[in-house]
Amino acid sequence: MKPVCLALASTALALVPAAALADTVVLTADAMVDVERGEIVADPVVTIIDGIITDVATGEAPQIDGADYIDLAGKTILPGLIDMHVHLTSDSDLHGYKRLSVSDEAATITGVVNAKTTLMAGFTTVRNVGAGSFGDVALRDAINEGDIPGPRMLVSGPPIGITGGHCSDNNLLPPEYEASGENVADGPWAARSAVRKNRKYGVDLIKTCSTGGVLSKGTKVGAPQYTVEELTALTEEAHSHGLKVASHAHGSEGIVNALKAGVDTVEHASFIDDEGIRLAKESGAYLSMDIYVTEFILGEGEAAGILPESLEKERLVGQTQRDNFRKAHDAGVKMVMGTDAGVYPHGDNARQLSRMVQFGMTSAEAVRAATLNAADALGLSGTVGIIAPQASADIVAVDGNPLADISTLETVTFVMKRGEVFKSE
Repeated sequence: MKPVCLALASTALALVPAAALADTVVLTADAMVDVERGEIVADPVVTIIDGIITDVATGEAPQIDGADYIDLAGKTILPGLIDMHVHLTSDSDLHGYKRLSVSDEAATITGVVNAKTTLMAGFTTVRNVGAGSFGDVALRDAINEGDIPGPRMLVSGPPIGITGGHCSDNNLLPPEYEASGENVADGPWAARSAVRKNRKYGVDLIKTCSTGGVLSKGTKVGAPQYTVEELTALTEEAHSHGLKVASHAHGSEGIVNALKAGVDTVEHASFIDDEGIRLAKESGAYLSMDIYVTEFILGEGEAAGILPESLEKERLVGQTQRDNFRKAHDAGVKMVMGTDAGVYPHGDNARQLSRMVQFGMTSAEAVRAATLNAADALGLSGTVGIIAPQASADIVAVDGNPLADISTLETVTFVMKRGEVFKSE
């Protein structure tokens, strides 16, 4: 049995007591994607103990008493995929005024359904960037307790933003209703206070908005929201608690403001300019550009309730965002895969990957954006996004070679998360 170059064969098995081997799994397949090198490895053998990978090699499977054997003959395995921008508690059929009929409780139940759908699509880790009433915190905890199936979740809770803004406020109702969003925070100290509240109730990261958005009523998609002073206070407060910051930002000024404030990821980045690209490279911030979702918004959005003004804003954004995706990639900016699933149907997340290839990436780069890069952006390098010793046994399988045809990842036939099989065809 030959060791794979990406991870030397370990001696961990020799150190494990025989009684522990009952929780040992040996997984074999025809091929494996080495995400670090962007290569296909033949005849992988992955040994897993208590949900953690202990050995990765090639050749014949070792004979271990009490082990479970999984033979994925004809399949290619790769790390479980990571989507850095989802809204599991959102329903893609309910946009605009239709959302006013959805209670927080109903949205959380919707999240239970969408969590399973997302996991079955091969996404074993997601970052949920925005949910009302901390429904995503409850969803994450239920998954972690084993009460419901779903991906590993890192959650932001309610986003933080300005009065009348895209992230935080309720702009659908007229003034006599005095409707205000859950996490409106104007001014540096209010922003700090909102971060502290979110941390108190168990979030993993902070989501804010530094520009208007496509799907919010009454906001200009490119207009800045929050000053650099406010964004800096928010980001400093989050970082002081060990929380990363994701900033929704379409317009160039808002992107620059967020990067100057030190955010960790910029979401959408549609109108990023040369200064924004320079600052992203200097700071090491990741861009998460959802270049598939425009097809759903313009093709099916009206039937789902998306407002006419939002459809018009998407017509301004879509192609420019795709052009700037190519420009940022060519400039060497760090990028992750983020889809905005929830705007479009959950489970279709992997459709984004083919567009990332269409607009400038190689297939290997697109896979890395949904594995290694995403893991790094989450602060989970070595734990997820890789098949290697000490990593969680998050493994998916497909027919064919994803490096030759990235669209194979749209049909995942096997899903394992932390050593537990959730799907096997």
